Amino acid sequence: MSMRKVAREYLLDVSRLIWRQWVGGLPTGIDRVCHAYLAHFGARSQLVIQRGTRRRILTPAQSDDLADIILANGSDFRRRLLQGGAKAIFSREADQGGHERIYLNVGHTGLDAPDLPRWVGGSAIRAAFMIHDLIPLTHPEHCRAPEFSKHRLRMENALRCASGIISVSSATVNDLARFASQRDIPLPPTLAALIAMQTDRDIVTPKALDRPYFVTVGTIESRKNHILLLQLWKRLAETLGENTPQLVIIGQRGWEAQSAFAMLDRCQALKPHVLELNHCGDDEKFEYLAGARAMLMPSFVEGYGIPVVEALQYGTPVIVSDLPVYREIAGDIPLYLDPCDLSAWQLAVLDYLGGQGDRRRQTEMISRFEPVTWPAHFMQVEDWLRQL
Repeated sequence: MSMRKVAREYLLDVSRLIWRQWVGGLPTGIDRVCHAYLAHFGARSQLVIQRGTRRRILTPAQSDDLADIILANGSDFRRRLLQGGAKAIFSREADQGGHERIYLNVGHTGLDAPDLPRWVGGSAIRAAFMIHDLIPLTHPEHCRAPEFSKHRLRMENALRCASGIISVSSATVNDLARFASQRDIPLPPTLAALIAMQTDRDIVTPKALDRPYFVTVGTIESRKNHILLLQLWKRLAETLGENTPQLVIIGQRGWEAQSAFAMLDRCQALKPHVLELNHCGDDEKFEYLAGARAMLMPSFVEGYGIPVVEALQYGTPVIVSDLPVYREIAGDIPLYLDPCDLSAWQLAVLDYLGGQGDRRRQTEMISRFEPVTWPAHFMQVEDWLRQL
């Protein structure tokens, strides 16, 4: 029998990967998860592409061709997609078969489509969605206005038509359970499966600046609370002068953070002491992490904590907000602080400039940190999927 006629056990949605690589932005945490799922499940999946309100299930051969283009992740993605992937996207040949399969959507894309429950319910599909966070619903003040209604529809659709829901943390599962209860929608089977990072501490040379430095990683948006760090560094500059440590901000500018943007652009006292890196690749980011006195993450809310895991993997202490998800992924290693207590963050930064105190405690504990690996994550996920 031709391989083009053999149904595979999974349907894997790659819509997010296509449009994210098409626009050429630096990968987000969700992008990295989608990429890992394609690398793991791709050979056993037929890929799904959404175009507007339509979903297309590619044949195995088309799926393999498109997966190769996406996983290559090169600068010529647009050219390769137009030359090779377009045949799959626009071809009339597709497999909409009636075989019962699990539809995996791990990127939130299309979960707000009004017809999603009808599409899932009207075919031999069991849907398994990954939910990364409910931040637009739990903390709408930190998100763009349209995200509240869009994310509410995503969560309602997921609850109503999923055979199971994977989440990246128990904290997010708890948020989803509360939302389901409030909306009086039954909660389908759930799995909390921590996600992994792909780093190799042995090949990273720590970045050396002309003075000690601290680093923070993430899109500059209000929930990340960069404004606290900028206010703190203004204080340090006023008291320490030329002995002020460097603050390295790694992340693109986002939204709802006009006060932080204004300080970065106009505060002359910060100019000699703050380095903003809007386009920093992984290799350079890991070098900064490895050489920092500590990573600083004063976020008000997080769905996960990829930078925290990355920092610990490179032996770098972390000072973070006291959030349930941080405690779930990092245990008692970090120094936990109130994200609104500027004085506590100032004392911590001054303490971590030295080699003693709490920094020494963390450094000793980090050697015992064992991050989740992708093989362990997928072993847990596949065991759970078999029960669906």
